[in-house]
Amino acid sequence: MATLQDIGLSAAINILSAIAFLIAFAFLRLQPINDRVYFPKWYLKGVRSSPSRGGNIMSKFVNLDMRSYVKFLGWMPAALKMPEPELIEHAGLDSAVFLRIYLIGLKIFVPMAILAFAILVPVNWTNDTLEKSKVNYSDIDKLSISNIPLGSPRFWTHLVMAYVFTFWTFFVLYKEYHKVATMRLDFLASERRRPDQFTVLVRNIPPDPDESISELTEHFFLVNHPDHYLTHQVVHNANKLAKLVKEKKKNRNWLDYYLLKYERKPDTKPTCKTGFLGLWGAKVDAIEYYTKKIEELSKEELLERERVRKDPKSVIPAAFVSFKTRWGAAVCAQTQQTRNPTIWLTDWAPEPRDVYWNNLSIPFVSLTIRKLIAKVAFFFLTFFYVIPVLFVQSLANIEGIEKAAPFLKPLIEIKFIKSFIQGFLPGIVLKIFLILLPTILMFMSKFEGFICTSVLERKSAFKYYFFLVVNVFLVSVIGGTALDQLNTFLHQSANDIPKIIGVSIPMRATFFITYIMVDGWAGVAGEILRLKPLIIFHLKNFFLVKTEKDRVEAMDPGSIGFDSSEPQIQLYFLLGLVYAVVTPFLLPFIIVFFALAYVVYRHQIINVYNQEYESGAAFWPSVHSRIITALLISQLLLLGLLSSKGMAQSTPVLLVLPVLTIWFYYFCKHRFESAFLKYPLQEAMMKDTLEKAREPNLDLKGYLLNAYIHPVFKGGDDDSDDELLIIDGSNNAEVLVPTKRQSRRNTPVPSKHNGESPPSLPDLSREL
Repeated sequence: MATLQDIGLSAAINILSAIAFLIAFAFLRLQPINDRVYFPKWYLKGVRSSPSRGGNIMSKFVNLDMRSYVKFLGWMPAALKMPEPELIEHAGLDSAVFLRIYLIGLKIFVPMAILAFAILVPVNWTNDTLEKSKVNYSDIDKLSISNIPLGSPRFWTHLVMAYVFTFWTFFVLYKEYHKVATMRLDFLASERRRPDQFTVLVRNIPPDPDESISELTEHFFLVNHPDHYLTHQVVHNANKLAKLVKEKKKNRNWLDYYLLKYERKPDTKPTCKTGFLGLWGAKVDAIEYYTKKIEELSKEELLERERVRKDPKSVIPAAFVSFKTRWGAAVCAQTQQTRNPTIWLTDWAPEPRDVYWNNLSIPFVSLTIRKLIAKVAFFFLTFFYVIPVLFVQSLANIEGIEKAAPFLKPLIEIKFIKSFIQGFLPGIVLKIFLILLPTILMFMSKFEGFICTSVLERKSAFKYYFFLVVNVFLVSVIGGTALDQLNTFLHQSANDIPKIIGVSIPMRATFFITYIMVDGWAGVAGEILRLKPLIIFHLKNFFLVKTEKDRVEAMDPGSIGFDSSEPQIQLYFLLGLVYAVVTPFLLPFIIVFFALAYVVYRHQIINVYNQEYESGAAFWPSVHSRIITALLISQLLLLGLLSSKGMAQSTPVLLVLPVLTIWFYYFCKHRFESAFLKYPLQEAMMKDTLEKAREPNLDLKGYLLNAYIHPVFKGGDDDSDDELLIIDGSNNAEVLVPTKRQSRRNTPVPSKHNGESPPSLPDLSREL
């Protein structure tokens, strides 16, 4: 169990690490050679030019202006200077609202810490319960609820503070939910025109023996949405083509590398091995090898393009359908299209850059099976991850290590080594075990078949949060308590074990304090250094870059990474809410995390991250619900803790808190959540009316026609694939519905195939 000295050593290591990272960043960001690593967003916006141009050779790589080093920490006030409306314009609403999560942490925990240290800490400290007990404890534990004797009336202080903290959390969450919902509606109202505002994604289009998917889609929407349908884009299964394009690009990069190498040393022709990863196999001329490989891939790519264009089987039963107005799209996206609720399924289309094209080709009927398989796999992953988490907990138990490896006892008993093992090692080892987890969970979400990146990240975030709650929190508390108090457990009767757990659970705060310092202090400071992108950029710049375009492609601005960063933030909310009443000493460590992370991520969002999509803060209901979940867990744990401390009479009083919390959750859900799920028709009509008045001659069909084509058909030498891109091929002056089905001759809209006109015929002169 970590003592105050162990925590002090861990704090010193992590504070020094964080300071070292921040100083290194402050120095590296000033060097011209690193400008594209630390300010890529401004390059992508075209408002920043490379400082390496002009001057002497040294000035292209090193900043020789000594005055700039005096204000090396100037990035901090600069990161806080940009007002929120300007930040939304610059980085989008998603980024601005993501930063508000850190502000919520400060708003909740700063007042809690002040009250807890003013009221709860003195109440806990002025007892000698732990000194008289048989459990292992440290000086930090004297500040916790464990130091209160069984049945003491002092527990009513903790109960009252639990109510105060709960209602304060309610207040902050309500104000933030209201604020973010208003920001979202204002953002959607003021946002410039985007294709997804006019487009819905239609899935599970039923097969028809007489009509293609494209003809059937056009016919269905001209019949059922005759006044608003504009155009559509069917979805092709181009996954194989995308792989060929990716493989060709990778080989072209290798060819560029060897050509550049040959230019630098024309006397020696570069060679490579043809085996796995170039580690073995026949040695051949690298330039000829990759030139030939690119030619073969180009031929294969051309054949695949032809197949995708002409083969009806490459068209999947889904389409992006665009409408003349936002109002028409809103009506279609938010209503059921047929009496059969399993076909012609409509939903808002994600914005084009948010579409995850690989999953659009997955058959709709297989999605349920895929989700079941992913849930089973996630269960086993969570279950088997208990083993490494318990291993981490064993590291914090010196006695256990000495028993497992007696030969290490002389080394472990050295004061510094002992403090290092108990105060620093568990946190860093746990962080290492969690490194690959977000990648695994993202793979599971992709396997489930979600079709946009934003949803993939939100689903992965949910899995990661659940995993952190179960393994990092619950297993650490239960497993760590059992390991710390193993000797006491073995020599006490079964009736006394719940009491021992009640005393020991608050003591796990020391482990979480070490984790917060490793992950939340040093980890956040390491984020701003961007060591991995820095190394990769310079490797690409040296080996691959020949033109300015190559240099732009070598930049890796990255993104927030909602799927991994948001669940980690939520773990700190959970720890803060659980231990605010139990062990208030943990709160300052969490406050430092939220303050540092807010400054660091604000800087990254302004200067570095280039968000892959814009969802209009659609993730906020998930953020709110996870904080509510943390609040519920804290109340239930406090309920069990006080019951084990001889305060069973407090149970009815504490049971009110979970009930109030659940009521508050549903109140906010009914009050605000619809703003994140539906688009008000009134807002859509207002935006349509304003746009029509400002741009009466807007060619909306031309704007939307190719917005939702697969990325492999955009740009390059493939812009001539008009037959594939302009999929509807209809004349604007003609609204006849092309149908070959004999059973649909009496449709309300005439068919140019049968030449008959029904009695109730719409105005044929009206343009689409």
